[in-house]
Amino acid sequence: MNGAEALLRTAVAAGVDLCLANPGTTEMQLVAALDTVPGLRSVLGLFEGVCTGAADGYARMTRRPALTLLHLGPGFANGIANLHNARRARSPIVNLVGDHASWHLAADAPLTSDIESLARPVSVWVRTSASAKDLARDGAEAIRAALSPPGGVATLIVPQDCAWDPAEGPVRVAPPDAPEPISDAAIEQAAAALRSGENTALFLGGEALGERSLRAAARIVAATGCRALIETLVARLERGGDLPAFERLPYFPEQAREALAPCRHVLLAGTREPVAFFGYRGDSSRLCPDSARIHTLADPGHDVAGALEALVERVGAAAQRNAAPRPARPVRPTGPLDPARLGQALAALQPENAIVVDEAATTGLAYAAFAAGAPRHTVLGLTGGAIGQGLPSALGAALACPDRKVIAFQADGSGMYTVQSLWSMARESVDVVTVVCSNRAYRILQAELARAGIAEPGRNARSLTDLSHPELDWVSLARGLGVPGTRADTADGFCDAFARALAEPGPALIEAVL
Repeated sequence: MNGAEALLRTAVAAGVDLCLANPGTTEMQLVAALDTVPGLRSVLGLFEGVCTGAADGYARMTRRPALTLLHLGPGFANGIANLHNARRARSPIVNLVGDHASWHLAADAPLTSDIESLARPVSVWVRTSASAKDLARDGAEAIRAALSPPGGVATLIVPQDCAWDPAEGPVRVAPPDAPEPISDAAIEQAAAALRSGENTALFLGGEALGERSLRAAARIVAATGCRALIETLVARLERGGDLPAFERLPYFPEQAREALAPCRHVLLAGTREPVAFFGYRGDSSRLCPDSARIHTLADPGHDVAGALEALVERVGAAAQRNAAPRPARPVRPTGPLDPARLGQALAALQPENAIVVDEAATTGLAYAAFAAGAPRHTVLGLTGGAIGQGLPSALGAALACPDRKVIAFQADGSGMYTVQSLWSMARESVDVVTVVCSNRAYRILQAELARAGIAEPGRNARSLTDLSHPELDWVSLARGLGVPGTRADTADGFCDAFARALAEPGPALIEAVL
């Protein structure tokens, strides 16, 4: 048995069952080992950002790591943007990055680079194996690190000689760390804020957006009259059906500050204090008012649901239920197709238990409001703001949950970053309906130009936010990558196309012309 086989057998024994790969010469022993180690599904991505984004979507749905198999420093660099998103989502991922044979590094061959320096900013754990005998043990430690709360990206660099030299065999993966214990002092501090009679907000993120946590938060709101707010960019949010529907903190800082302005206490559950996405001249990074006291009920590494349930008991809210009425499901819209009707159509027609991967950017704002009345579903969002996450994450979610319909709600500009995902969807026959919001612009950048005081951008500035010269033909792009595509420019036409796509298994794409 060589090092590569010992490493993969270690991963399979720990429950790892997916490898998302874009390999090269230095990974050939690992590629060969995929044939000798049963239990690992291999999926080819035509770009490394597809592999890392799919691993992120898979991890968010399973809370287990997939492997990515990447080629040296340049291959890893191609996948960094979606590893940045995965880091922000605290997704467990194990990257296997091939490197030159250890004795060849001194030759400084063309593809030689400092892989560790690339990996550290997006990884909770990084190591370069020193020998084939160490490789399986290093892999076991990588898996454990990825799974230990709050979860994260682990990167193992595999010199080629470590993969081909003889090894002793697989290694058992030790159990991950347990979540940090709940602090009674933190629970009491939060309870005191809720009892104070002063305006208090419960700010939810991360693991606080699962069903247990949302129902606990609803009891606290009903018993104390506090507000509950959800972080702007969500890793995974359970929505719809009879679940509580809480307000999302707005993206733009002026709106976010307005939402938080009345607060005298902000209780953090599963997330950190919110800050502005960008710094603006003469403005502050903070969104909470300076007069507000910030209390950490539970950090991302804690048992967040347990902390919220303990707070329910402490404030005497166990008998409470969600007091807010359940929103009605939207009706199927008619007339011209605009962002509001598109969001309404998705919420009106999406099936029970769908997974909605939302990278619709500005077009998705209306959908978020309508979807509170949709059947139960899961939302995956753009946690790190690095666009190009939506299509790969939808691929990964579909690989994780083949029994659930996945809807990729995708802006056109960001979709072009990782359009190769469609090819992998077709190759793997995954059940993903991609809805492309075709406004033929980087609309968010147009908004930011206006916010920067540039009311009349010049020719060059306008050209850098415009996607209409030439127009992107998403139907042709999809068909060229093996996915059936169609176009809709009315609400009625979109609803018909969306209903047909939902009824059929396998991938499909609808270009919604806005």
